[in-house]
Amino acid sequence: MKDLLLVIDMQKVYEEGAPWACRGVDRVSSAIRRLLDSGRAAQTIFTRYDASTEPVGCWAAYNEAYADINADPRLSELVDALAPIAENYPIFSKQTYSSLSIPELAKAVSEADRVLVTGVVAECCVLATVLALVDAGAKVVYLKDAVAGQTAEFEQMVETIVASFAPIHTCVMTVEEYLSSTDSSCK
Repeated sequence: MKDLLLVIDMQKVYEEGAPWACRGVDRVSSAIRRLLDSGRAAQTIFTRYDASTEPVGCWAAYNEAYADINADPRLSELVDALAPIAENYPIFSKQTYSSLSIPELAKAVSEADRVLVTGVVAECCVLATVLALVDAGAKVVYLKDAVAGQTAEFEQMVETIVASFAPIHTCVMTVEEYLSSTDSSCK
C-alpha cells in the first residue's frame, strides 16, 4: 500500500495555554513522531493554517474576530516537537478548514492508496479534511490517538462520524494498530 501521512495544522496556537488550545497536543506530537520514525508511509505532507490576506464571505468576519491571533507569527509556527523533522517534508499553507484545498495535496491524495489522517483540530480542520477526502474518493485511515480536539467529547464525536463511513471510505485505528497491521488491513 502507498500510504500518504497527512499531518494537519500542528501549530503552536493549539498547544496547551494557547488561544485555540487542544487537549493532548504533546500526545499527538509523539504519535506523529512514531509514524514518521517508522518510515511506513510512502509520503508525508504537513499543513498549516494561515489566514487569507484576501478573505471572501464569512472568512472576512473570521479574520476580524481573530486578528490578534493571526497577527502573531509565533502562533502559526509548527510545534517544537515536530518542527525540526517537518523540515524534511513538504509544508503547505491553507486558508480554509479542509487541507484538500491545497492543490499539491489533492494531487498527492489522488496518487495514494490510503491517507493517514493526523493533527488538529478534530472537530474543525481534521473533520473538514476527512469529509473532503471521502468526497474525493480517498480511503481514509483515521488514527484516533494522533488527532486532538478541544475536548474529549469533540474527539469522540468526530471519531463516531468518521467511523460511520466505514468500511468503504474510512477505517479508524490507533497508531499501534496501524504500525502492527498488514497492508491488507483497512483496505
